[in-house]
Amino acid sequence: MADSTLTVRTIETPSLGDRTYVVHDGDVAFVIDPQRDIDRVLEILEADGVRLRDVFETHIHNDYVTGGLALARATGATYHVNAADEVGFDRTPIEDGEVVDVGSRMAVRAIATPGHTFTHLSYALTDRAEPYAVFTGGSLLYGATGRPDLLGAEHADALARHQHASATLLAEELPDDTEVFPTHGFGSFCAASQSASTSSTIGREKLSNPVLTQDEETYVRDLLDGLGAWPAYYAHMGPANAAGPDAPDLSPVREADAEELRRRIEAGEWVVDLRHRTAFAAGHAPGTLNFGLDGGFATYLGWLIDWGTPVTLLGESAEDVATAQRELARIGIDRPAAQATGGPRNWTSGELARFPTGTFAELAQVLHHRDVVVLDVRRADEHRDAALEGALNIPIHELPRRLAEVPAGEVWVHCASGYRAAVAASFLAAADRTLVAVDDAFENAAAVGLRLVRRGDGAENGSQR
Repeated sequence: MADSTLTVRTIETPSLGDRTYVVHDGDVAFVIDPQRDIDRVLEILEADGVRLRDVFETHIHNDYVTGGLALARATGATYHVNAADEVGFDRTPIEDGEVVDVGSRMAVRAIATPGHTFTHLSYALTDRAEPYAVFTGGSLLYGATGRPDLLGAEHADALARHQHASATLLAEELPDDTEVFPTHGFGSFCAASQSASTSSTIGREKLSNPVLTQDEETYVRDLLDGLGAWPAYYAHMGPANAAGPDAPDLSPVREADAEELRRRIEAGEWVVDLRHRTAFAAGHAPGTLNFGLDGGFATYLGWLIDWGTPVTLLGESAEDVATAQRELARIGIDRPAAQATGGPRNWTSGELARFPTGTFAELAQVLHHRDVVVLDVRRADEHRDAALEGALNIPIHELPRRLAEVPAGEVWVHCASGYRAAVAASFLAAADRTLVAVDDAFENAAAVGLRLVRRGDGAENGSQR
């Protein structure tokens, strides 16, 4: 072809913090780590006028349901999964060192890079035998690595040491100008830490990534000490991916009226309002839960829900409901029970429920005049680093089963920026609690005179003003 440059198309899934890659030479293509909604891949293939030859998985994913098998079946592409992975479907097994030629220019070499999982593979791409890029999945990320504890705490130390060795191997084997394309690391809880970088090379990672600048013992200690909680729904992803998931059915589900919504809420099902938190606070159908599409919708819903609980989606438009349905399908929550569109007056025949929102400055003023319950729903590690004096910490993912632990009285609930506080507020409102949702950045708390306690200050986590 006339153009000497390969094309790498990046498909972002920001809600999960992941990337899928479509790589082609203008004629044939391969895909790395496709998300379940494969229509996004098919659209790129059609738009670029290329034929898909191969699909590669770096590992059995823990944070989303793969679209790899469905994509291979839809296109006739060869599906490459590590030979060491036990799966319940036909695939083309691939092993460390094996090279797959994709067309006449591209060659993809599998490199064993255990650490995120025991059977993790990275894929080094050459263009006409010249090193071009490496697709690192959950191994070498931008300024970080994939976390080593998702297969169980008992494996974390061993996998962390594997991760260090794997990153070192990539740095030694590949030229410094090799482009690095990780799957995780853009907000994914699969990443051990986060970086603001959106691109990198092996050479840059050698200079800045702790896994390549620290000795093994220091890296392992710091990595394991810095790990926080990960979403509960991850436990369901590995088995789903090993079984071989189909493409999702994203067609619209049935409409529900206000009476049906009320029955579903009374039955203990989740009726989820997708609107922004300020709109929800101003008026919502009683008993509904607020997971806005503007934040980590699927991550937090999947984290908090009892797996298998029916979900009904409420959106201002059919497009909003369709977006949420797609997000949920990516984590294996298929076919919502029902949907409704419009606004809260369409979703209830009674009075709307509402609660006020506030800022940290307003909280500071309130605390001068009366006692209130300050509820911090950030993760425990965030709370340990800096917390409001006297605040009770119940991490958001624990709140549904710990609501009874929230003391009586007026509750001011906060997080780091407002999204998790809004989710928590909807649970408190459904439990008929008097509350104020703090819609503010936590970094503003100290500036308005609220006293922060930090690790080593002697404050006890969970003490109450």
